[in-house]
Amino acid sequence: MSLSASSISSFIGGSILGNPDIEITSVAKLEDATQGSLCFFSNPKYENALYDCKGSVVIVPQGFKPSKEVPFTLIEHFNPYYGFCMVLDAYFNPNKHKSGIEEGSFISKSAKIGADLFVGATAYIDDHAVIGNNCKIYPGAYVGNGAIIGDNCILYPKATVYAGCVLGNNCIVHAGAVIGSDGFGFAPVGDSYVKIPQVGNVVVGNDVEIGANCTIDRATMGSTLIGNGVKLDNLIQVAHNAEIGDNTVIAAQAGISGSTKIGANCQIGGQTGFVGHIKIANRTGIGAQAGVSKAIEEEGTNWIGSPAMPIKDFFKSQAVFKNLPTLQQRVNEIEKRTKEE
Repeated sequence: MSLSASSISSFIGGSILGNPDIEITSVAKLEDATQGSLCFFSNPKYENALYDCKGSVVIVPQGFKPSKEVPFTLIEHFNPYYGFCMVLDAYFNPNKHKSGIEEGSFISKSAKIGADLFVGATAYIDDHAVIGNNCKIYPGAYVGNGAIIGDNCILYPKATVYAGCVLGNNCIVHAGAVIGSDGFGFAPVGDSYVKIPQVGNVVVGNDVEIGANCTIDRATMGSTLIGNGVKLDNLIQVAHNAEIGDNTVIAAQAGISGSTKIGANCQIGGQTGFVGHIKIANRTGIGAQAGVSKAIEEEGTNWIGSPAMPIKDFFKSQAVFKNLPTLQQRVNEIEKRTKEE
């Protein structure tokens, strides 16, 4: 792969300062770059690393003025990281160029498949499934009976989409993720439990990314809903009939109990747990390892702790907690003096 600075600038919508004809053949971090590398710089605290960079082209913020002379070409961009990611995705992503139907895969005769499809060996597309255009179904992935996959989707190895579930356009499902497994529903009968049939599905919106080994349970009835633009890290459990609003991001190992509804544009830290049947307002921020045991009604608030509380209250509580040994000692001294009197 060889790209000129001018072609990169044109592709990402930037403007060049320096030699437009210089070629790049690789991408790298500022500190690891060599001749021919493309890098990006956006955070001012790394400016010193910029002047030590050995790369050939660096994407920088619009209006950036180096405080020292630099030997490489600059491309100004309104969001250097985004511009850099555009180049990564278009030219250096090893999974972008897969195509064709590999031997050993299975596509049901009743399935409907779009154009420019890649299906890897041992992948299985079941009866009446619908696969959109320009999708990539990697080896070992499974698309169940009547499942619908939109355009430009990627299912990595061993990703599973159960029967009747729906993925929108431009979705990525990483290895081992399971969409549509049975919800955890059992009715107590005497001293044992009877399984409640889970007859709903999962509906995933557009531009969603689902991390490796996530599990999203199908609804008991109706749909478990994942909104547009949602990003799920690895190892997340979403229980039956839960809902996640548009553009919410959730870090690894979080668990969302059944019928809980999380609003749009929320940011949720790793290992956060939610009880069932509660609502979380839009634009809520929740710190890692929080235990959310009640509804959050006010939009745009930040919570942390277990049980979760507003972040200001949490830090006040922590200040008291740190002083508990001293407070205990003072109480003991007071009790001792009281007994002596």
